[in-house]
Amino acid sequence: MSKPSPDVYEQGKGMDAHNKVMRGIRAEKDASYDPHEPTRVWIDEDNTPDGVYQSLTIILNTGGCRWARAGGCTMCGYVAESVDGGSVAHDALMDQIDACLEHEEANADEESGLIKIYTSGSFLDEREVAAESRQAIAEAFADRDRIVVESLPDFVDREKLTDFTEVGLETDVAVGLETGTDRVRHDCVNKYFDFDEFVAASEEADAAGAGIKAYLLMKPPFLSEREAVEDMKRSVRKCAEYAHTVSMNPCNVQRYTMVDELYFNDGYRPPWLWSVAEVLESTADADAIVVSDPVGHGSDRGPHNCGECDDRVQRAIKDFDLRQDPSVFEQVSCDCERTWSEVLARERSYAMPLAR
Repeated sequence: MSKPSPDVYEQGKGMDAHNKVMRGIRAEKDASYDPHEPTRVWIDEDNTPDGVYQSLTIILNTGGCRWARAGGCTMCGYVAESVDGGSVAHDALMDQIDACLEHEEANADEESGLIKIYTSGSFLDEREVAAESRQAIAEAFADRDRIVVESLPDFVDREKLTDFTEVGLETDVAVGLETGTDRVRHDCVNKYFDFDEFVAASEEADAAGAGIKAYLLMKPPFLSEREAVEDMKRSVRKCAEYAHTVSMNPCNVQRYTMVDELYFNDGYRPPWLWSVAEVLESTADADAIVVSDPVGHGSDRGPHNCGECDDRVQRAIKDFDLRQDPSVFEQVSCDCERTWSEVLARERSYAMPLAR
């Protein structure tokens, strides 16, 4: 059974009560993972400031997010997929990159212009990905057009980013901001930094000639559906001042998380897909590319409507991501919109969910 070691606890950050509960939940994990194999890899399409690209998305298997090992975010179960021991050797990480390139060769007709690299933590944290590995990865993808790397604001440093910009890659840092509201980020997500630190990270990225892609979380625990929608509308516009792309991720229920505990006890419902559409439609005029990729859509543990219209609404969301045309949402409808409207009007955070 995997148990976080006390030497990785981040003292004085987040809510101690949240961290204590989540360390207990995460300790239930008993799976192990091969450090020579990536956690996940797939081919997709993504909208960028330079147009739509075929993308190769890589989730590297590392020692995992340091903050998650301390307890971490209420909704994030990715640390459960991390290698035990807290670190992965350089050669093993490069084996993972080779496996991803083999996957691309077998599943795509051409090389992807956009590379997206995540670690379920912070790619720029050298306790997860050493400088040697970061530089080797930059060289491995130097012939591509654009790269996205994931990081908490703490680790965004212009010198690290020059590893990518100096080989000619258009470079973006994906920051899991989750919300533009500090209180929601602290109390609902249990993420320790303030919006000002996100702003500082954007300035570091700009100094290196890189951009920012902000990740938001729709409906963390303890917010009603309406509160979640309104928080996202405010957050998208606030982020657009510092990020060229805002990706709004509807919360899904992952194992070994506080959200999973709440869901199991009828205390949480993932957001409605109608809520995702509402936010995208109402912020389409924001000064940024605004996208969403509802993971697990249509399932009980993922963002969903009534079950009859979920695939249609998901297709409209994907269409909007690529074309940024809010009129796509006028082409989908369902009787369950009335139920969703009632939930927005009547649900309260102290007595939810109002409907499953």
